[in-house]
Amino acid sequence: MIIPRPGKMPRGSSQSAAGIEKNARILCRRSFLAELGVSCLGLLLAAAPLPAKSEEVKLLNVSYDPTRELYTDINGLFAELYKARTGVSVVFEQSHGGSSKQARSVIDGLRADVVTLALAWDIIAIERAGLIKPGWQEKLPYNSSPYTSTVGFLVRKGNPKNIKDWKDLTRPDVQVIVPSPKTSGAGRWAFLALWGVTAKAKTHDFSTPLGLKESFAAARSAKEFSVYTNAESRAVIEKFYNNNVPVLDTGARGSTVTFAQKQLGDVLLNWENELWLAQDEFGKDKFDIVYPSSSILGEPPVAVVDEVVDKKGTRQVAEAYLKFLYTSEAQEAVAQLHYRPRDVDALKKYSAELPPIPLFTIDETFGGWVKAHEAFFADGALFDQIYRPAAK
Repeated sequence: MIIPRPGKMPRGSSQSAAGIEKNARILCRRSFLAELGVSCLGLLLAAAPLPAKSEEVKLLNVSYDPTRELYTDINGLFAELYKARTGVSVVFEQSHGGSSKQARSVIDGLRADVVTLALAWDIIAIERAGLIKPGWQEKLPYNSSPYTSTVGFLVRKGNPKNIKDWKDLTRPDVQVIVPSPKTSGAGRWAFLALWGVTAKAKTHDFSTPLGLKESFAAARSAKEFSVYTNAESRAVIEKFYNNNVPVLDTGARGSTVTFAQKQLGDVLLNWENELWLAQDEFGKDKFDIVYPSSSILGEPPVAVVDEVVDKKGTRQVAEAYLKFLYTSEAQEAVAQLHYRPRDVDALKKYSAELPPIPLFTIDETFGGWVKAHEAFFADGALFDQIYRPAAK
């Protein structure tokens, strides 16, 4: 579904040129992009007064299921700043759904200027279709993932089933709502989280610069991935999906609705931000969030769709938009909606709601998304081999 956005300017855009430049300089000083070697020079130059323009640029952001609210806020922030700097009005359209289904839509002709999907494999699939140039993941910091998330639990108020950790999800008295790993990014991260935790994957503390640095070094040096042959993990996964999961929704938001609105299941296994959304939408008196002892680092990446932006002439705006996601202002919006900012200071500021939790990575544990997809989620791979849908 494509949701048109008018490019609103929630904070107004009547600043003077001097005020714009001052704010841009403050943003550059605060931004952790400086530490990553990403220059703010272009931002400062763009802050200089320009002749008024009536130009309008339309961007389509094709994203995964839960990010409607996130990109609505970020799009407004970006449109305001870009209009003030350049005189160009950016009008956004948003499309949301299960991440893999969204990738397929782009491959089949949906003209996305940018994709902001739940996992790297879905963008790799678009790259393999010839729409995105190789090397996209090195064009922006942190594997082109401007924020992260993780997989946690949402339980009924008071936690009547006493669900505290992953091992509780396969108890015979527990029913788990989780999206399908065939269509949903959240579903795939949840699958890998359960598999990796069972295999005792090595974790890191991503709330500190040192932990972040160590995790990237460990991923680069990883050579063997014995996790794939872990018999206990396979047995737990097979038991979980066939005995404890009554329904597989196609996307993360659908699973949230199934659990919170339709009242099905004892625990929701989903993106962290979806757990908070359920509390905000349906009431904190109805649900509790439970953080397991460890989980997986979810990295939703972003990329420009080269084939589309070059034909439409929107590359400059599209690239500026994705770089904006790393600025302090965007990182603040990320944290407010319960995604985990890459900026360690911003993450620390929101630690009460985004507590530190030991996390393992797909690169270090599984060797990356290509290996994981082929082993677990491709047609005929492990999930298809072990999953037995309930008879209707």
